[in-house]
Amino acid sequence: MRMTSVARGADISPVEVTNISLHGFWVLLHEEELFLPFSEFPWFRDVAVGKILHIELPSENHLYWPELDVDLAVESIRHPERFPLVSQVAQPGGPADAAR
Repeated sequence: MRMTSVARGADISPVEVTNISLHGFWVLLHEEELFLPFSEFPWFRDVAVGKILHIELPSENHLYWPELDVDLAVESIRHPERFPLVSQVAQPGGPADAAR
């Protein structure tokens, strides 16, 4: 009897949040794990876990959290020092832009 393997299918989840801690969270993008510390990505610090878990990959270079309207370039996660914050987390009476 000859055994054969079925060809591997397409990735069904090319991006997912794998862990959340007090300091940030980890995203698995294909086979690369990225850490987003809350100190560098403050938009995620005080939101419900479900909103962090709802992540999309609209293109290979961008991640999107639709419930938070946060769109991040993957490169800004790999090298946040190269992408200074454009604005701060919304303060009462302040701007609410969350662009990086």
